[in-house]
Amino acid sequence: MTHLVSVITPVHGPAAPYLADAYSSLAQQEMPPGWDWEWLIQEDGETEDVRPHVPADSRISFDQGRHGRAGMARTMALARARGDLVKVLDADDKLTPGALLRDITVLTEHSGIAWTTSRVLDLLPDGSTVGFEGDPPAGPIAQGAVLERWRTHNYRAQVHPATLCARRDLVTALGGWMALPSSEDTGLLMALNAVSTGWFIGECGLLYRKWPGQSTAQDAHHHEAERQARMKIIEERAEALRKLSAWHL
Repeated sequence: MTHLVSVITPVHGPAAPYLADAYSSLAQQEMPPGWDWEWLIQEDGETEDVRPHVPADSRISFDQGRHGRAGMARTMALARARGDLVKVLDADDKLTPGALLRDITVLTEHSGIAWTTSRVLDLLPDGSTVGFEGDPPAGPIAQGAVLERWRTHNYRAQVHPATLCARRDLVTALGGWMALPSSEDTGLLMALNAVSTGWFIGECGLLYRKWPGQSTAQDAHHHEAERQARMKIIEERAEALRKLSAWHL
């Protein structure tokens, strides 16, 4: 029996040309014995801009849907996922060698761990990379630890949601990604940490591409009133889940 990790990628037209690089990084992944990946690409919209860039590989599933931004596209792709694990990979990013192997190893060897994140490097337009200070120690991340630091550090997490790999049943139980214009991945990360223990992988697992067309580079992403609203509902949801989890226990 082959186990699957379902790699979920939302995409819109401007980012579609980067799918080739994402695929190359995925195709080169070393997998544990008995494991394979499936790649679920979901276009945010119904255009002819993305399909020509989808690689020909039987492990790839492509679909389209009404425009609703990345959160909706991710969750619609989740409906097609067959894997026990769900891995995030944005269309313009690249996995590093061994990323999936490390995620799967942690989640299969530690039954109490529900999700992983890893170190990330910014990939700049000239091909150079830039790291970050302040990564947590490699190993377990206690329930609530990411949420607490995020809320006390201007809503900036010490781990990157673009590196997330999580157990599919828990992602589904939490409703997938939040219905937000952006930060939907942060919303899921905070929800996961509110109810479960994670793990930080110290090796770099992702090259996070910086380019003018990415959503986080747009002015709307930094609109202060919208940002405050996004952070407020992310925090309230995570806190409600934390209280519910504590009550249940």
